[in-house]
Parts: sequence; C-alpha cells; structure tokens
Amino acid sequence: MQQQISPSISPEIKRSGGGRISSPKLRRSLEQSKNFEGLEENTNRYDLLLLVKRVGKQAGFTSKMIQLLDYYLAFTREIDWEEGACPIVYQCLAKTALDLGVSERQIQKLEKQLFEIGAITWNDSGNHRRYGQRCSVSGRILYAFGVDLTPLAFLRSKLENKLHEKQLHDRAWMKTKRQVSWYRAQIRAMLSELEEEGTPQIQTQYDEIAISIRTYMKLESLRDLLHQHKKLYQQLTEQISWAEKISSEIPLTSKSSCKDEEKDAHYKNTNKPPFDKSNSSKPSVIGNQESKSKTLSHLSKPQLNEKALKKEKTSPATSTGIENIRLKQALNAASDRFKAHIPINPGYPLTWRDMIEAAYSLKSKLPISQENWGNACVAIGRENAAICLLLTDYGTLRIENRVMKPGAYFRSMVNRAKTGNLNLHASIMGILKREQGDDT
Repeated sequence: MQQQISPSISPEIKRSGGGRISSPKLRRSLEQSKNFEGLEENTNRYDLLLLVKRVGKQAGFTSKMIQLLDYYLAFTREIDWEEGACPIVYQCLAKTALDLGVSERQIQKLEKQLFEIGAITWNDSGNHRRYGQRCSVSGRILYAFGVDLTPLAFLRSKLENKLHEKQLHDRAWMKTKRQVSWYRAQIRAMLSELEEEGTPQIQTQYDEIAISIRTYMKLESLRDLLHQHKKLYQQLTEQISWAEKISSEIPLTSKSSCKDEEKDAHYKNTNKPPFDKSNSSKPSVIGNQESKSKTLSHLSKPQLNEKALKKEKTSPATSTGIENIRLKQALNAASDRFKAHIPINPGYPLTWRDMIEAAYSLKSKLPISQENWGNACVAIGRENAAICLLLTDYGTLRIENRVMKPGAYFRSMVNRAKTGNLNLHASIMGILKREQGDDT
C-alpha cells in the first residue's frame, strides 16, 4: 500500500519548482552584476582570463574550470563588458556539454565550482531555460538568461594579489632548486676525488638525497632537501681537508711546485754536482724507498750513484721498462691536454722534470687526488708516476674502452708496478704505433 505524505511536513524543506536556493553569496553576486560599471580602461576580458590561467590552483581554479571559463568568454563581446551591459552566456546547457564532450551534469558541477570561488553567477529565467537575443544593429544584448560572468571582473584585485604571492613562491622555489643543483655538482666532484680512497657510506648518503626535483614538490620539502645537501657538503669538505692535511705531511706531496723539491733524496738517487756529466744522462729510476735507504746507509759517497742506480734497475718494484723510454717518445705519446701543462723554458731542452711538472699540474683535472699521486711517487718514483699519469690521461680520451675512473685506473697501474707486472715501455710504444707510428 502506498504511503501517504503527511500534511504536517514543515514547509521550509519544500522546494517549489526546483528553483535555485538563495544564499548570501548568490545575492551578493547578483548585486555585483547590478552595479557593474564596465572593465577598467585598457583592460579586456581576455586579460582577466590570462590572470586566471597564471594564478591557477593558487586561487582554486582547476584546468577543467579554466577550460569552461575560456569557452564561455568566447561567447561574449567587448560591448558586453562596458557600463550598462552585462556579459551573459545564454547558450543551452546541452549544447555546451556536447561541445566540450562531457555530460550536462559535469557542466553543472563546474559552474558550481566557478560560482563558489566568485567567478560567475546566474541570471535565471522562470523555468531555468537559457535563452536571449542581441540587437542586430548595435550587437548589445536585449535580454538574456544564463551564466553571468560579471563577478569575474570584481575578482581581478584578488587574483592580482594571489599572482604576486605565487610569483614570490615560485622565485623562492627556483632559487632553492638552483642551490640544490649547485651543491649536487660540488658533492659529485668531491665524491669523484675521494672515489679511489673508498667512500661507500657517504656515497650511500648522497644516493638517498639524489632524487629528481619535480615541480609538484612543495617548497618546504625542497628546502629540507637543500639542508641535507648542505650537511653532506660540509661533511665532505671536512674529510677532504683532513686528507690534504695528512698528505701534506709527506714532503713528496707538498702543494708547492715540484721544481722546488730537487733536493729530496727520492727525486733522483745522485749526489753529483749540478754540472756533473751524469746530470745529462738518462733519468735514474726510483726504487722502493725502504730498500733504497738500506742501500744508501753502507755506501760511501763515491760509490753511491753507480751502485744505487744498479740496485734500482734490478729492483722488482721498478721493472716498468721506463729505462727504455726516450723522452721524445714519451712526449709524442702524450695528449694535447698533457702537453699544454708542460712548462715552457725558452732556450732549454725538455727534461724529465718538465714531464713530472706537467703530470703534477694535470692530476687534479682528471681527477687524481694529492694522496694518490704522493703514494705513487713514494712507491715507484716520480718518473714512473708521471708516465702512469700520462697513460691514464690518454685512456680517458680514448673512444673505445675509455677510462671512466681515472683515480682507480692510476692506482691500479701503480699496484701493478709494485709487483713487477707493469710494462710502461710497451704501453708507450703501443700508443705511438696506433697514433703516430714507431718513433725509434
């Protein structure tokens, strides 16, 4: 049995004819439409639309809402935005839904959202149908019922304030992003410098914060990411400073030019006067420092040069074949980048010291750390270390099998030299045959 409606139901909850519910917000928007005096001079309706697009979500506009607002503005004319007129879109709801490829219900939802943020209102007919007519002569709207765009003009000052806030936010966001990028570049460079010493813990810390920066990230999250990068950068800076301090305690690794270190006992095993004939001979090869010290301890000065040189040439740690490499061959095998670091001494022939000076100057650009270079000089001598660095530099410039980790490659060559498994002469000859031909 069908239930009957009680006549005692409160009249406040009844809706006659399904009309639009009145509210203070709706009445205020209708009052704005009534008091509209036209747009400001040198301003048109599309200036308002551009302002909406630039502010976007900052003012509550979604892409769908902006699309519908853009669509409605195209139905208005400049004359509709003048004093005494009213920009009303009276196209039927069904036609709008068909043009945009959505349902009528979706159009109603978007209109409601635009109304809530104060962009539109409605000028409804008695039966809520949308229709109107323009004057065929002047083009003015004679009468119209539909979507009223007048509130958008009153929203301009609010949108401009929102745009200013957005611009400040965006500038701060981009500035923070640039700072993060700068710290990342510095951190990666320092990690490469410390790579041969092994920094798995710090590398892991960097991997955790090396995330891609996307525009959807909030400014607070980006600033937190910047703080983490600063902290890691400071940690790496302290570690490198400590490593340089330790390495500076070794005379070989002093940051001053290696020209000032000719008095070191490990530079060349000779005590002959500067104008002695032996100074123009082939460079002596440096042997193991500990073995050399024992040899020097029981030799008199006249016996020192000859016997020390003989001892070095037979030492397994110096079986690198460098005694067979002529200076001209080493120069021809060097890259243009290596040659650019060779000191220019007009009037003086090229010496092995010049090759060492070039290697010393180039090492930081590969990069090879100060400690790595110092350890190589102690273990196999400066001439051998210079040739190893020359070969490392050449390897980084190869097209095939390019050396990607110069520090590790250089250290590997030094370790092979310590065990007598490195043939520098064969490597130099190989380069000359491939690049320039055999220069013997």
